[in-house]
Amino acid sequence: MLDYPALSAVAAVIREGSFERAATILGITPSAVSQRVRGLEERLGTILVVRGQPCRPTDPGRTLCAHLDKVRLLEAELDPALVSAGGADAHRMALKVAVNSDSLATWFPQAATTFGRATGIPLDLTLDDEAHTVDRLRSGEVLAAVTAEAGTVPGCRTIPLGAQLYAACASPAFAATFFPDGVDEGGLATAPCLRFDRRDGLQARWALDTFGIAFDAPRYTAASTHAFLDLALAGLAWGMQPVMLAEPHLAAGRLVELAPGTRLGVELHWVVARLPVASLRHLTDAVRAAASAALV
Repeated sequence: MLDYPALSAVAAVIREGSFERAATILGITPSAVSQRVRGLEERLGTILVVRGQPCRPTDPGRTLCAHLDKVRLLEAELDPALVSAGGADAHRMALKVAVNSDSLATWFPQAATTFGRATGIPLDLTLDDEAHTVDRLRSGEVLAAVTAEAGTVPGCRTIPLGAQLYAACASPAFAATFFPDGVDEGGLATAPCLRFDRRDGLQARWALDTFGIAFDAPRYTAASTHAFLDLALAGLAWGMQPVMLAEPHLAAGRLVELAPGTRLGVELHWVVARLPVASLRHLTDAVRAAASAALV
C-alpha cells in the first residue's frame, strides 16, 4: 500500500520545483517534506526526485505522480461527503493536457473556455510539438494530448479531430528576393527558413511533397507560434504558417504564399486516458466541438 501523504510530498516537489515551495503548498516545513520524500524513496528502494534547481522526477517518480493524478481524479467523482481531506484537493486539481503551440494559438482556446465554463476545472497545459505531445501522455505527465500521431497508446482512446492547414508564406519583399521566378531548388537552398524547434520537419515535408526537393538552408528557430508569424511578417525568413493565423495577412498583402494551391494539412488527434470520470468526458466533448468548427 502506497504512503499517499509521502507521495503527495513527492508530487508537490516535482510540480513546484523545490522543497521550499512544496512545503508552502502543503503547509508543512521543508524538513518535513524532505523526510517524507526520503522515507518513501527508502521504502521503495529507488530515487524519485533528482535534487537540483529545479527538482526533477526520475522515471519511477514520474510514474508515481501520474498514478497520484489518476487517484485524485477518481476521488473527485465521489460524493463530496465521502471524499477525504486529501481527496477534497482533487476538486481543485487541474487536468494536465499536452497541446501543440499552433493549436493553442488557434482553435484550442475555445475548447478550454467551453470546458472551464461548464465545469470550473482548470487546465494545466504543457506545450510541445504536435509530433511529440503524445510522448508526454506515454510518460504519464499528462492525461490527454492533441497530437499528430495516429497510433494507439495503451490505456487511452484516440479520436480523429481533423486537419490543421498550413501555407508556405513569406513577406512580399522576401519572396521577390529569393523566389523571383517561383519556388525552385536554388531558392530553397539559399532562402532563410523558419522552424519551430529542431524536430520541426514541416517545411522540409512541404518542399519534398510539393516539389520533390530536399533542401538545406539557413534556419531560424522560433518556438512560439506568434513569433514564428512575426518573423515571417518582418521579412526574416519563410515558413509554414497556420492558415487560420496567416489569412488576414495574406488578404492584406503583408504575406504571400510561395506556391498558391500547395497548402499542407496536418491531421490532429485527441488521445485521452480511459478513466471513468466526467471531467475527461466533458473535456473530450469540448475539444471535439472546437476542432469540428475550426479544422478541415
